[in-house]
Amino acid sequence: MAKKKVVQSVDRALIILEALADEGRPMTLSNLAEKTELNISTVHRILNTLALRDFIEQNQDSGKYYLGLKAFEIGNAAKKNINLINITKPYLKELVDKCNETTNLAILDEGEVVYVDQAASTNIVKMFAQIGSRGPAYCTGTGKALLAYEDPEKWPELFEQMEFKKLTTKTKVDPKRLEEELRKIRKQGYALDMGEMEEGVRCVAAPIKNHDGEVVAAISISGPSIRMTEKYIKNEVIPIIMEVANQISNQLGHH
Repeated sequence: MAKKKVVQSVDRALIILEALADEGRPMTLSNLAEKTELNISTVHRILNTLALRDFIEQNQDSGKYYLGLKAFEIGNAAKKNINLINITKPYLKELVDKCNETTNLAILDEGEVVYVDQAASTNIVKMFAQIGSRGPAYCTGTGKALLAYEDPEKWPELFEQMEFKKLTTKTKVDPKRLEEELRKIRKQGYALDMGEMEEGVRCVAAPIKNHDGEVVAAISISGPSIRMTEKYIKNEVIPIIMEVANQISNQLGHH
């Protein structure tokens, strides 16, 4: 297996952050250099950069360094996603048991969807998205389900982050048409991708809401159009996914 390339400066910055987290208390520059086995001038330079981004703070009296607010914010964000995945996982499996099509859990990040968990269909022909991979929000079921519940006043700003491409003959690349569809999704509570992302593939998605009513993720059911017929989607898939999305939302405190 080919060895993965490492960006040395990033790697060293992460080593320093891990050292501070492991220690659990403020550390001096020399302590950090000793613990990380890095040159003291290198550690000092990296600490200054991390401090500018609020990942590190320095006590002005003792001169010791400790984790900053930004590090805690990222840790809390990761914890929320882990909790969300743990809560959602059995429901994704339940959807597969009911439909035998691949189910995904996705979040929105800067105009793209990020797939954070999945339960795969047992069919030989099935859809698959690598966990951690990204996709365009404007033409995917999960993406549209997530975009729809963003503040409509922010839609133009979100659209600017996207590169609208005609991926199939059914892909909508007009932001005005997308706005119309997002308003419809908000009313009906689910989103469809009828071959907009990939020819012959259909997807139904529904939003997940937390205790504040904020949409924090979306779940989806995806499969080939030969099985995911319009009749099957309407009569079977939409009711099932909306019911399960509501159950997950209830688990997150939404009532």
